[in-house]
Amino acid sequence: MAGRYAPRAGALAGGRLPHPARPAPARPGSSARTRTWTPPWPLEPALTLAPLRRGPADPTFRTAPDGAVWRTCRTPDGPGTLRVAARGADVEAQAWGAGAAWLLDTLPDLLGGRDDPEAFTPRHRLLALTRHRRPGLRLVRTGLVMESLIPSILEQKVTTDEAYRAWRLLVRAYGEPAPGPAAAADLRLYVVPEPRTWALVPSWEWHRAGVDGKRSATVLRAVRVAGRLEEAAAMEPEAARRRLELVPGIGPWTSAETVQRSNGAPDAVSVGDYHLPGIVGHALAGNRDADDTEMLRLLEPYAGQRHRAARLILLSGRTPPRRAPRMTPGDIAAL
Repeated sequence: MAGRYAPRAGALAGGRLPHPARPAPARPGSSARTRTWTPPWPLEPALTLAPLRRGPADPTFRTAPDGAVWRTCRTPDGPGTLRVAARGADVEAQAWGAGAAWLLDTLPDLLGGRDDPEAFTPRHRLLALTRHRRPGLRLVRTGLVMESLIPSILEQKVTTDEAYRAWRLLVRAYGEPAPGPAAAADLRLYVVPEPRTWALVPSWEWHRAGVDGKRSATVLRAVRVAGRLEEAAAMEPEAARRRLELVPGIGPWTSAETVQRSNGAPDAVSVGDYHLPGIVGHALAGNRDADDTEMLRLLEPYAGQRHRAARLILLSGRTPPRRAPRMTPGDIAAL
């Protein structure tokens, strides 16, 4: 393997996945593209973008000490790095790399420009209070499918810590250092691998990252038709979900988790989630033992906006106290 598809030195060697070298700063002469956007409504960029973060050490997403959000992605034009910061009523953005122009052009969509919170009518006091307290919440819309689909596949039937670890290790081993200034290097930012690179990850490296054969096989099936799946970002959410679910191993939970981010889908409920039914049941009916059927019944008054309702519930902090151990983490890498 050679060229841009080859993982960094040591990625295929025996032992643990490599601890990546610090990303290099941008080459001399590399400059940022900039855009200042003033949304016509209240906006909290960090809150809106939060669902894109896959754990506190996600190499594609960071919140800097100054409050700015840094994000990397592989756009239709190539890899890019985006920095977003709120400055009063304005949003200031900087972008680097081949995908910089695309990132700035799509900035309003990313931050909820096509979202319509007014379509949501709270019917529970908890939701009304949470919406009042967080008027800057919008539903993110990336316009990119694979960057949300692959980590969602990795999160199937495992603890979040296991999934975050796998995402972190694989992106650092097979992705590329993010374009941009020294700050991007200091934050250890990486761009997700290309579909072909995901297809070249050998089975033992999936194993060492703690990813079982079922999930890795689903990722491999998805990247083989990545072009067709990326088209789903321009579809209506339900059509997008049907497109994704044509791939064996991608079911309703995974498609919902993806289109919530790629399409800004306000009604995509994560049916099959380990925790969400109990959280919704506890918040809306005092029933911490609610299952998916009960969750959907409770969310029925919010048809068309059920994902937004669930997001507000999660932001409310009204979650049931723990009374039993969480799902036990597995460690297939030790087998």
